Amino acid sequence: MHDLVLDHDLRLADAGVRDRPFRLDHMARRAIGARTARLAVRSLYAELSLYPKPGLVSLRDNGSHADMTAETFMRSMFSLRHYFARITGAGMDGASFAALAGLGVAAEQRMLGATRGINTHRGAIFGLGLLCASIGACHARGGVASADAIRSTLVSRWGAALAAHARPQDLDSHGLRVRARYAVGGARQEAALGMPAVFDVALPALRRALLAGRGLRRARVDALFALMAHIGDTNVYHRGGADGALIVRQHALDFLAHGGSAAPDWEARAEECHRLFVARRLSPGGAADLLAAACLVNEATGGAH
Repeated sequence: MHDLVLDHDLRLADAGVRDRPFRLDHMARRAIGARTARLAVRSLYAELSLYPKPGLVSLRDNGSHADMTAETFMRSMFSLRHYFARITGAGMDGASFAALAGLGVAAEQRMLGATRGINTHRGAIFGLGLLCASIGACHARGGVASADAIRSTLVSRWGAALAAHARPQDLDSHGLRVRARYAVGGARQEAALGMPAVFDVALPALRRALLAGRGLRRARVDALFALMAHIGDTNVYHRGGADGALIVRQHALDFLAHGGSAAPDWEARAEECHRLFVARRLSPGGAADLLAAACLVNEATGGAH
């Protein structure tokens, strides 16, 4: 029933109602929140289950991590399912960034309780949470949540607050200390700029591979390697410093230069990269979070077909 109400509202939006004052009823709001939360959790699972995935935890092995397993990630995902629905609803309500951040802090505490203190999804709580809020805001205006609409909504609604949030005064996390030392970006700066790594790097790579008929697995591998080649990953800098970051970027660029997942030996190349990253304890966790974000946008906008 909820899906029927949601479909009805989206058909009205397509017919031009988006230009008029628009108010979603309670059932439509619940349907949008539940669907968006499902897509967010499914996107986190898509990232977890992907393999080969250099240095990262998968269903196959723990990558470069001694403190977390796929089970840890599954417990974390389960703890976040209501958060994604709540922050989607907050986006529908036009909530301030402070309100969104409050939901994120509470979600992080639930995550840490579920994982016994292990940080599995802090970056995803931030990034996917903002995308869920943006999707909710798009629907609240009566429009369909296209990739361009999600991105522009993120910037117009919360861009100024995110820009201020990207310049914290304290250095109370690994990511902030890495930013200060190596002058690289991070999740906060990425969000303040409208998530260019998601919309300009990962999503196009994902969709190119899908249009070429290579399927979701290979498309996600291509998107992950595109991200590793493009971003300054604070997780990598924390573990491997500038030398480790250079290794990640060079191997990602080499994989893509040889055709990415279109190359006949793509899987062997990706597995070789995985073994190297594990040996050097490198883990591109920031790229993993951005991959999950790209998967969410792709599915929320109907691009997975």
